Amino acid sequence: MDEYNKNNEPQAEENAQQNLENFANEENLENSAETVGMTEQLNPAPAFNWKKEALDWVVSIAVAIVIALVIKTYVFTLVRVDGPSMNPTLTNGDVLYANRFMYKPAVGDIIIFRPPNNPEKPYIKRVIAVGGQTVEVNGADHTVTVDGVVLDEDYIAEPLESSGTMEYPCTVPEGYIFVMGDNRNNSRDSRDATVGLIPLGNVIGKAEFRLLPFSDFGSLYK
Repeated sequence: MDEYNKNNEPQAEENAQQNLENFANEENLENSAETVGMTEQLNPAPAFNWKKEALDWVVSIAVAIVIALVIKTYVFTLVRVDGPSMNPTLTNGDVLYANRFMYKPAVGDIIIFRPPNNPEKPYIKRVIAVGGQTVEVNGADHTVTVDGVVLDEDYIAEPLESSGTMEYPCTVPEGYIFVMGDNRNNSRDSRDATVGLIPLGNVIGKAEFRLLPFSDFGSLYK
């Protein structure tokens, strides 16, 4: 019996030590679980803040609107032709891209502007003369003369028949332009004294491209 007990004493001690280690591990696991639970309770998931979300959307939309307005005011705009005064170059319903960025009118440009007598309704016409040039319109011989040179106008619908109510020769002051529609016999333009010369400050931009209809898509200048 003494020999048997002696041989089993080390094993009993080892078993006791393992039991203590297992108990310590289980206690550590329980403490870890409690710690995680306490952390989750101390740091709950943030609640959805609908007011902040709505404010973010409002700010984003406002910024987009401001950018769009800046582009429309200073860079470019889209215009729709209303009426036949620019036939055959443009037709009623055409949609045009108009450049506004650092634009200065030149002879031959097709422009959008606000007539002084009716600024609420923009017109679209062709620039015939700029500041410092002298214009003569003669309905009798169907000619337009700028600085003594008769214009070769292959873009008009038909020869003009009316000189309008302006007095000629007309020297355009600096800061103004003289404009006419390509459909000379169906256009209210600078020949009409109620429209007259157009201040540069009334010019919106230069029509560059036709966007619609797709069949006529492209530059307005050949």
